[in-house]
Amino acid sequence: MDTPTSPDGTAPDPVARVEDRTATPAPARRERRRLERSVAGRTYHLSLATLYRRPVFDDADAARAVARLHAAAWAWRDARVLAWVLLPDAWEALLVLGQRDTLCSLVGRFKALSSRAVEERHRVNGWLWGRGFRERVLVVAGGAEAEARDLVQQPVRRGLAARPGDYPWWDSAWRPPP
Repeated sequence: MDTPTSPDGTAPDPVARVEDRTATPAPARRERRRLERSVAGRTYHLSLATLYRRPVFDDADAARAVARLHAAAWAWRDARVLAWVLLPDAWEALLVLGQRDTLCSLVGRFKALSSRAVEERHRVNGWLWGRGFRERVLVVAGGAEAEARDLVQQPVRRGLAARPGDYPWWDSAWRPPP
């Protein structure tokens, strides 16, 4: 098939045949998609931001409602939450993905359940969370505990507490029992 050229015949026409260029993803996009797929047993660091970065979880009732979800095993199915912290405008977690969910479906379930758990006054047209999420795969085998330690330091870095133990909205699998 000939490449369409501009009217003067000198250069490829950037507008012509747009559908041909997007029909097959470029190798870089294909590779990125392959790497971004959810893989059961992998450890992920997830970050969600509230809609418009509003400090919804400055309200203790809203934070308590979302914190309760972490104790509900049915919400996570076979995924394991290793550590989490609920900041005024975000939620971050370290989790091991299970066999029964993709990362997108797990995050979608958490967003839906937590949105329903908080009072309506905290939502904007029914929405609590912003679009999408950020994830990072942990590739270092023993790095989960160090990553969890770093995760629970978030409130200290943001000036919300002097020590992680002073901040009420976090938990970790490595936290010593009370």
